[in-house]
Amino acid sequence: MSSVPARAEKKLHYAWIAAGVTFFTLLAAAGARATPGVILLPLGNEFQWSRATVSTIIAINIFLYGLIGPFAAALYQRFGLRRTMMAAMALLAGGYGLSTVATQYWQFVILWGVVVGIGSGMAATVLGAAVANRWFTEKRGLVMGLLTASTATGQLIFLPALAKAVEVNGNWRAAPWIVTGATLLAIPVIWWLMRDSPRDVGLRPYGETGPVETASSVAAGNPAKRAIATLVEASRTRDFWLLAGSFFVCGASTNGLIGTHLISAAFDCGIPEVKAAGLLAAMGAFDLVGTTASGWLSDRYNSRYLLLMYYGLRGVSLLFLPMALLGPTAGLGAFALFYGLDWIATVPPTVKLTGEVFGREKASIVFGWIAAAHQVGAACAAYAAGALRTVTGTYTLAFFSAGALCVVAALIVLPIGKGRKVVPQPATA
Repeated sequence: MSSVPARAEKKLHYAWIAAGVTFFTLLAAAGARATPGVILLPLGNEFQWSRATVSTIIAINIFLYGLIGPFAAALYQRFGLRRTMMAAMALLAGGYGLSTVATQYWQFVILWGVVVGIGSGMAATVLGAAVANRWFTEKRGLVMGLLTASTATGQLIFLPALAKAVEVNGNWRAAPWIVTGATLLAIPVIWWLMRDSPRDVGLRPYGETGPVETASSVAAGNPAKRAIATLVEASRTRDFWLLAGSFFVCGASTNGLIGTHLISAAFDCGIPEVKAAGLLAAMGAFDLVGTTASGWLSDRYNSRYLLLMYYGLRGVSLLFLPMALLGPTAGLGAFALFYGLDWIATVPPTVKLTGEVFGREKASIVFGWIAAAHQVGAACAAYAAGALRTVTGTYTLAFFSAGALCVVAALIVLPIGKGRKVVPQPATA
């Protein structure tokens, strides 16, 4: 392993370099997750597939993206952060690169649904939680907010570029090639700068003092068994199901519905695809602010009340969206502002509550399972919204249903943390 430059050691704690590399990795992965929303229409038009058919591929992708999360957290422990992050980028590059020569439905299911789904799951919010938990004691909420905001930054950077590339080239394949290049670029950066834990550079986590820990950060044993065992233990508590249920709604109302179908819904209302992609990018800019602020707030205020506010405001925004799509541009701007600020602001307080209930040692794997519920919700919404659009000719019912679910989620978060807590067992964060 290469030594850390002395100059970097003098200037700042290496935890910030690890966080920066993770941000860059999550940024590249965000481009991969933004791609389906941009090319849903042109892909379906080329192969004469309905939106329900294309949505099925995306639903498989989203489902695996979530399902792999807890196993990815165990892989971080078994093989280290650096190797797992590099493998994730390689899977994304291979899946999207090969998809440009795919011609059959089953090929897209394997490449986009399975390969890209697994790669995305290995470089998702769970990665940010693992890095924040392993490298930081102080400012952990802020760092989690910043790493979560990488998704928003990815939208801000990639969505307009992908939409413009597809428009200029007249071919949806331009978007996967851009994502392939970005993920390939991330691999050498990870190899050069990423480290698995503070002990690898002779440090303690940021905010801690004292002698450097000598215990290995690599856990022995089967990662899959560890992930399953942690799920079995966590599932015996009410709090796990409340966290997972609320995060199911989070996924359904963000990645599954808005992230996948907003561009198509806007197109139905006469809004050009590039302009609709710009709307999503604007939401990404607001989300960058909202999620970072949420991380700061979660270090200072009750996470239950933050989640109550976030889900409530999101529900109101979704109930307003059908009118905004048919009304003046100012209405869409207001939606982009309020929904964007709230897009994934739920993540930092959810991660904090997970750590409080299940302990620092198991927080990453438990949050992986909670994030899996997020993506199950997203997969259900991605398919259901496409099916409702095919049957009814509009997305209105999908938007109203998601808004109602958000109101339910706002209520069920309040009892979290008031039930039985899991007694932490020795493990590596």
